[in-house]
Amino acid sequence: MKKNLQTAFSTRQYMLSKDFEIYYYNDTVLPNVAPHSHTYYEFYFFLEGEINLYIDGIPHRVRPGDFLLIPPGASHYPSFLSPDLPYRRFVLWLSKGYCERLTQASTDYIYLMQLVTTAKRHVFSTDAIAFNAIQSIIFQLIEETKSTRFGKEAKVSLDVNSLILYLNRLVYEQNHQNRGDSSLPLYLGICDYISAHLDEELSLDKLAQEFYVSKFHISHAFKDNMGISLHQYILKKRLSACRDAILCGEPVSRIFEQYGFHDYSSFFRAFKKEYGVSPKELRDMYLNGTLLST
Repeated sequence: MKKNLQTAFSTRQYMLSKDFEIYYYNDTVLPNVAPHSHTYYEFYFFLEGEINLYIDGIPHRVRPGDFLLIPPGASHYPSFLSPDLPYRRFVLWLSKGYCERLTQASTDYIYLMQLVTTAKRHVFSTDAIAFNAIQSIIFQLIEETKSTRFGKEAKVSLDVNSLILYLNRLVYEQNHQNRGDSSLPLYLGICDYISAHLDEELSLDKLAQEFYVSKFHISHAFKDNMGISLHQYILKKRLSACRDAILCGEPVSRIFEQYGFHDYSSFFRAFKKEYGVSPKELRDMYLNGTLLST
């Protein structure tokens, strides 16, 4: 991961912006942090380290791949279990005023905030695919905040909203298993299933078995509504997941099997056709700072 995206650790506990602030921290030595609270929402996205995070006196064991939301007014502090391990995380601060404006656009933006406030649930787990997608959005956001490109402010706002909506959708769908909902159109149910099982077999036979319909019906329902074949859709989703994983620092030599490709040569050809560069070229462009955010 690019070091120029990192932020030096600060003990500051107030926002300089009226809306949001985003940071990428990578520390090995940290001072003890006293219990404190904020007037804003604080998201933690854990990449590496071993800690308990105490919220209103209750310890929460947080592991790499988890994200955590601390609402305004909640007392909290970290307890480091292995001080020798790097402590890597993203931190997003979101003001109450910004959340209120998001609510005016759609209450879908604040499902997660309401859940944390009412159910007192703070820690949320993700799989590798979802967390790589989160990291990809965050890295694009941080890069955009440091850029001087035309449309920067509009793009930053879009990226923040995209991240918040992604997290809300992720937790909502974890709490509402809608694949069995007969009111959901077949092709949408298939899309959800594919997104959640990119690392598994996704043959037409497998999907027909999962959804209790014929292969013919699945193929036509999907093509009629999505405009591309089921195979093309699965391929694009897997390539997108691989791209996120590459930009998050995962080894190219490992990701093609992790996301459903049987051999490197077929993965290489499909990736270069989709993005115009090879997987290793994409990684090198990102590390060298020559890859523009999309």
